[in-house]
Amino acid sequence: MPHALPPGPLVIGLPGPRLTPADRGLLLEPAIGGVILFERNFEDAAQLAALCADIHELREPRLLIAVDQEGGRVQRLKPGFTVLPPAAAYGRAHDRDAALGLALARAGGLVMAAELTALGVDLSFAPVLDLDYGVSDIIGARAFHADAATAAALAGAFMAGMGEAGMAACGKHFPGHGAVAADTHLTQVIDERPREAIDTDLLPYRRLFAEGLQSVMMAHVLFPAVDAQPAGFSRRWVEDILRGELGFDGAVFSDDLGMAGAAGAGDFAARTRRALDAGCDYVLICNDPDAVRIALPVAAGRPAPQRRHRALLAHPAAAQAQLASARDVLAARST
Repeated sequence: MPHALPPGPLVIGLPGPRLTPADRGLLLEPAIGGVILFERNFEDAAQLAALCADIHELREPRLLIAVDQEGGRVQRLKPGFTVLPPAAAYGRAHDRDAALGLALARAGGLVMAAELTALGVDLSFAPVLDLDYGVSDIIGARAFHADAATAAALAGAFMAGMGEAGMAACGKHFPGHGAVAADTHLTQVIDERPREAIDTDLLPYRRLFAEGLQSVMMAHVLFPAVDAQPAGFSRRWVEDILRGELGFDGAVFSDDLGMAGAAGAGDFAARTRRALDAGCDYVLICNDPDAVRIALPVAAGRPAPQRRHRALLAHPAAAQAQLASARDVLAARST
């Protein structure tokens, strides 16, 4: 029988493709709310399905299982999965034929989500809503387009495809990572633009919120025109702007607290506390078991909202019948 435990705010990485007794004990900690998968957790479809089932059987509500499966260079699970194009491929198709670009984006979202939900994965951290300003190597082709309205339309189509497969969507990296060259994985990143310029990056979020976007991931980018803290540690960004000005009522994730862009917030206890105090519902610690142990007591007693948590759990739909044709569309047209 699953343990009845409300979900905690920590979403953590696991060391291997199967649960060890130590993993099981850790996942029963009340502060844990989910797992994020990486290549190290994957051998083949049967193994992944068994791993997801083992994780889901531990608790009720079940733990969230997430992965980065955007397409292009950010696709954690590959052997046996469709090789997905980068988001920019949908943008290039849209420039040639708007209807084609939107159809491809919807097919891409459906294929990605249907393949994952069939094996027990709840959420892919997609779509990327950053704009391609032509300066960021870490974003680059992960962005749908340079034009905010076009990016919003394509991301909305991708999200609709995900929804057809029973998967929620997560827009990232709020409020935007595309206008700076530096990479938050490697260093602190500062975007010096005035607030009115940053507002352009918010347009895809406004559009997708109106279409039912269920979650957002924060950027570890500092915007001095708005606040002295990086967005993921900023109550001004999360509570005042995201929730207040934009009216977003879904789940909010931090980006990985192990990234260099988060290091200025202090040790992992301080990073966890500051992300939660800013208003994040979930904090990610992807690759550092010692950091998870440090964060556990900080996150204890701060459960994620159950309504938001349940909205992120996948509900596999009838999209399997459409999967083959959607794969064909991608294979033939997204070049």
